[in-house]
Amino acid sequence: MNLSDIVQTRYTTKAFDPSRKLSAEQVEQIETLLRFSPSSTNAQPWHFVIASSEAGKGRIADTLAGGHAYNEAKVRKASHVVVLCTRQAITDEYLERVLAQEQTDGRFATPEARAGQHTGRSFFVNLHRFERRDAQHWADKQTYLALGFLLLGAAALGVDACPIEGFDQGAVDEALGLRTQGLSSTVIVALGFRAEDDFNAKLPKSRLPADEVITRL
Repeated sequence: MNLSDIVQTRYTTKAFDPSRKLSAEQVEQIETLLRFSPSSTNAQPWHFVIASSEAGKGRIADTLAGGHAYNEAKVRKASHVVVLCTRQAITDEYLERVLAQEQTDGRFATPEARAGQHTGRSFFVNLHRFERRDAQHWADKQTYLALGFLLLGAAALGVDACPIEGFDQGAVDEALGLRTQGLSSTVIVALGFRAEDDFNAKLPKSRLPADEVITRL
Protein backbone atom coordinates (compact mmCIF):
# COMPACT_ATOMS: atom_id res chain seq x y z
CA MET A 1 0.00 0.00 0.00
CA ASN A 2 1.38 3.39 -1.01
CA LEU A 3 -0.16 6.18 1.07
CA SER A 4 1.00 8.86 -1.35
CA ASP A 5 -0.94 7.19 -4.17
CA ILE A 6 -4.04 6.77 -1.99
CA VAL A 7 -4.23 10.38 -0.80
CA GLN A 8 -3.57 11.74 -4.27
CA THR A 9 -6.26 9.64 -5.94
CA ARG A 10 -9.03 9.73 -3.31
CA TYR A 11 -11.43 12.63 -3.61
CA THR A 12 -14.80 13.82 -2.35
CA THR A 13 -17.33 11.87 -4.39
CA LYS A 14 -20.22 13.99 -5.62
CA ALA A 15 -22.30 11.28 -7.33
CA PHE A 16 -22.65 7.61 -6.39
CA ASP A 17 -23.61 4.60 -8.46
CA PRO A 18 -26.63 3.16 -6.60
CA SER A 19 -26.17 -0.27 -8.19
CA ARG A 20 -22.82 -0.87 -6.49
CA LYS A 21 -22.66 -1.88 -2.85
CA LEU A 22 -19.91 -2.38 -0.31
CA SER A 23 -19.04 -5.99 0.43
CA ALA A 24 -19.66 -7.46 3.86
CA GLU A 25 -15.89 -7.60 4.38
CA GLN A 26 -15.51 -3.90 3.53
CA VAL A 27 -18.29 -2.97 5.94
CA GLU A 28 -16.71 -5.05 8.69
CA GLN A 29 -13.34 -3.36 8.16
CA ILE A 30 -14.94 0.09 8.21
CA GLU A 31 -16.71 -0.70 11.47
CA THR A 32 -13.41 -1.88 12.91
CA LEU A 33 -11.49 1.24 11.91
CA LEU A 34 -14.23 3.43 13.43
CA ARG A 35 -14.08 1.55 16.72
CA PHE A 36 -10.30 1.69 16.83
CA SER A 37 -9.92 5.34 15.90
CA PRO A 38 -7.76 7.32 18.33
CA SER A 39 -9.17 9.78 20.84
CA SER A 40 -7.66 11.96 23.55
CA THR A 41 -7.08 9.85 26.68
CA ASN A 42 -9.02 7.06 24.92
CA ALA A 43 -12.24 8.80 25.96
CA GLN A 44 -14.08 7.56 22.82
CA PRO A 45 -16.90 10.15 23.10
CA TRP A 46 -18.66 8.96 19.99
CA HIS A 47 -21.28 6.70 18.48
CA PHE A 48 -21.70 5.70 14.83
CA VAL A 49 -25.03 5.16 13.09
CA ILE A 50 -24.56 3.18 9.87
CA ALA A 51 -27.44 3.07 7.40
CA SER A 52 -27.41 0.64 4.47
CA SER A 53 -31.09 -0.13 3.86
CA GLU A 54 -33.19 2.13 1.68
CA ALA A 55 -35.39 2.88 4.67
CA GLY A 56 -32.43 3.72 6.87
CA LYS A 57 -30.78 5.98 4.30
CA GLY A 58 -34.19 7.52 3.62
CA ARG A 59 -34.58 8.63 7.23
CA ILE A 60 -31.40 10.63 6.85
CA ALA A 61 -32.05 11.82 3.29
CA ASP A 62 -35.54 13.07 4.18
CA THR A 63 -34.00 15.61 6.55
CA LEU A 64 -31.93 17.06 3.69
CA ALA A 65 -34.86 18.12 1.53
CA GLY A 66 -35.05 21.89 1.25
CA GLY A 67 -32.01 23.87 2.31
CA HIS A 68 -29.64 20.93 2.03
CA ALA A 69 -31.19 19.21 -0.97
CA TYR A 70 -27.83 19.28 -2.78
CA ASN A 71 -26.74 16.44 -0.46
CA GLU A 72 -29.91 14.36 -0.63
CA ALA A 73 -29.01 12.29 -3.70
CA LYS A 74 -25.59 11.46 -2.27
CA VAL A 75 -27.20 9.89 0.77
CA ARG A 76 -29.91 8.05 -1.16
CA LYS A 77 -27.56 6.64 -3.81
CA ALA A 78 -24.64 5.75 -1.55
CA SER A 79 -24.16 2.17 -0.51
CA HIS A 80 -23.78 3.04 3.16
CA VAL A 81 -24.14 6.25 5.15
CA VAL A 82 -22.36 6.84 8.44
CA VAL A 83 -23.60 9.46 10.88
CA LEU A 84 -20.75 10.20 13.25
CA CYS A 85 -22.25 11.31 16.55
CA THR A 86 -20.74 12.88 19.64
CA ARG A 87 -21.83 12.33 23.21
CA GLN A 88 -23.53 15.39 24.66
CA ALA A 89 -21.76 14.79 27.97
CA ILE A 90 -18.85 12.67 29.11
CA THR A 91 -20.28 11.69 32.45
CA ASP A 92 -18.59 10.02 35.39
CA GLU A 93 -20.65 6.92 34.65
CA TYR A 94 -19.36 6.83 31.08
CA LEU A 95 -15.77 7.22 32.25
CA GLU A 96 -16.28 4.22 34.53
CA ARG A 97 -17.65 2.25 31.56
CA VAL A 98 -14.54 3.02 29.49
CA LEU A 99 -12.29 2.13 32.42
CA ALA A 100 -14.08 -1.19 32.93
CA GLN A 101 -13.59 -2.07 29.26
CA GLU A 102 -9.90 -1.26 29.48
CA GLN A 103 -9.69 -3.54 32.51
CA THR A 104 -11.43 -6.33 30.59
CA ASP A 105 -9.05 -5.85 27.66
CA GLY A 106 -6.04 -6.27 29.94
CA ARG A 107 -4.58 -2.78 29.84
CA PHE A 108 -3.76 -2.62 33.55
CA ALA A 109 -1.03 -4.72 35.13
CA THR A 110 -1.79 -3.41 38.61
CA PRO A 111 -4.60 -1.62 40.48
CA GLU A 112 -2.32 1.40 40.63
CA ALA A 113 -2.11 1.50 36.83
CA ARG A 114 -5.90 1.40 36.63
CA ALA A 115 -6.26 4.21 39.15
CA GLY A 116 -3.65 6.29 37.33
CA GLN A 117 -5.45 5.95 34.02
CA HIS A 118 -8.74 6.99 35.59
CA THR A 119 -7.16 9.95 37.35
CA GLY A 120 -5.42 11.18 34.21
CA ARG A 121 -8.45 10.85 31.95
CA SER A 122 -10.74 12.46 34.51
CA PHE A 123 -8.33 15.37 34.83
CA PHE A 124 -8.54 16.20 31.12
CA VAL A 125 -12.28 15.62 30.87
CA ASN A 126 -12.90 17.88 33.87
CA LEU A 127 -10.47 20.47 32.51
CA HIS A 128 -12.71 20.84 29.46
CA ARG A 129 -15.89 20.54 31.49
CA PHE A 130 -15.23 23.11 34.18
CA GLU A 131 -12.19 25.27 33.46
CA ARG A 132 -12.11 25.69 29.70
CA ARG A 133 -15.85 25.03 29.43
CA ASP A 134 -15.45 23.67 25.91
CA ALA A 135 -16.26 20.03 26.59
CA GLN A 136 -18.59 19.63 23.61
CA HIS A 137 -16.11 21.21 21.24
CA TRP A 138 -13.32 19.00 22.63
CA ALA A 139 -15.48 15.90 22.20
CA ASP A 140 -16.39 16.93 18.64
CA LYS A 141 -12.68 17.13 17.82
CA GLN A 142 -12.28 13.51 18.86
CA THR A 143 -15.12 12.55 16.53
CA TYR A 144 -13.32 14.33 13.69
CA LEU A 145 -10.29 12.13 14.36
CA ALA A 146 -12.57 9.18 13.60
CA LEU A 147 -13.70 11.00 10.45
CA GLY A 148 -10.11 11.23 9.24
CA PHE A 149 -9.58 7.55 9.91
CA LEU A 150 -12.77 6.72 8.03
CA LEU A 151 -11.88 8.74 4.93
CA LEU A 152 -8.35 7.36 4.66
CA GLY A 153 -9.45 3.82 5.51
CA ALA A 154 -12.23 3.89 2.94
CA ALA A 155 -9.79 5.03 0.26
CA ALA A 156 -7.39 2.23 1.21
CA LEU A 157 -10.26 -0.24 0.73
CA GLY A 158 -11.09 1.19 -2.69
CA VAL A 159 -14.31 2.75 -1.39
CA ASP A 160 -15.36 6.26 -2.39
CA ALA A 161 -16.56 8.72 0.24
CA CYS A 162 -18.18 12.10 0.67
CA PRO A 163 -18.01 13.87 4.05
CA ILE A 164 -21.11 16.00 4.61
CA GLU A 165 -21.49 18.95 6.98
CA GLY A 166 -24.37 20.48 5.05
CA PHE A 167 -27.29 19.16 7.08
CA ASP A 168 -29.72 20.25 9.76
CA GLN A 169 -28.30 18.79 12.95
CA GLY A 170 -31.56 19.10 14.85
CA ALA A 171 -33.51 17.36 12.09
CA VAL A 172 -31.05 14.47 11.87
CA ASP A 173 -30.97 14.13 15.65
CA GLU A 174 -34.76 13.93 15.73
CA ALA A 175 -35.02 11.51 12.80
CA LEU A 176 -32.58 9.09 14.42
CA GLY A 177 -33.68 9.63 18.02
CA LEU A 178 -30.18 10.71 19.00
CA ARG A 179 -30.87 13.23 21.73
CA THR A 180 -32.76 10.73 23.84
CA GLN A 181 -29.57 8.65 23.73
CA GLY A 182 -27.42 11.57 24.84
CA LEU A 183 -25.95 12.00 21.35
CA SER A 184 -25.79 14.69 18.69
CA SER A 185 -24.95 14.30 15.01
CA THR A 186 -21.59 15.83 14.10
CA VAL A 187 -20.79 14.87 10.51
CA ILE A 188 -22.19 12.50 7.90
CA VAL A 189 -20.19 10.38 5.45
CA ALA A 190 -21.67 8.76 2.37
CA LEU A 191 -19.79 5.65 1.23
CA GLY A 192 -20.01 3.74 -2.03
CA PHE A 193 -18.65 3.87 -5.54
CA ARG A 194 -18.50 6.80 -7.92
CA ALA A 195 -20.97 7.18 -10.76
CA GLU A 196 -19.75 7.56 -14.31
CA ASP A 197 -21.07 11.13 -14.43
CA ASP A 198 -19.35 12.31 -11.24
CA PHE A 199 -17.73 15.52 -12.41
CA ASN A 200 -15.35 15.69 -9.47
CA ALA A 201 -13.70 12.41 -10.44
CA LYS A 202 -12.40 14.01 -13.61
CA LEU A 203 -10.88 17.09 -12.00
CA PRO A 204 -7.19 17.21 -11.00
CA LYS A 205 -6.32 17.35 -7.31
CA SER A 206 -5.29 20.79 -6.07
CA ARG A 207 -3.35 21.56 -2.92
CA LEU A 208 -1.03 24.36 -1.85
CA PRO A 209 2.68 23.59 -2.38
CA ALA A 210 4.47 21.58 0.30
CA ASP A 211 6.86 24.41 1.14
CA GLU A 212 3.90 26.68 1.81
CA VAL A 213 2.16 24.41 4.29
CA ILE A 214 5.06 22.45 5.83
CA THR A 215 7.80 23.90 8.02
CA ARG A 216 10.76 21.58 8.42
CA LEU A 217 12.91 22.17 11.49
